[in-house]
Amino acid sequence: MAQTINLRQLPVGKKGKIREVEAHGEMNRRIRDMGLIPGSQVSIVGKAPLRDPIAVRLSGVTISLRNQEADYITVEID
Repeated sequence: MAQTINLRQLPVGKKGKIREVEAHGEMNRRIRDMGLIPGSQVSIVGKAPLRDPIAVRLSGVTISLRNQEADYITVEID
């Protein structure tokens, strides 16, 4: 059974599938413009020493997200 968590809680090295982006307005557009859309596979490749920001791998590209942005993204893990 799949478990649903926010992207910030995804452990380093674990993969998940984006289920929902709950941001609104400009934040929603910014997140989606980076390719973080429902159905996409993502993994966390690293976290900064103070755990903000996080490095997310998506479609062969690594992007950096602040925890504030990652909290708007819900992922499913097995």
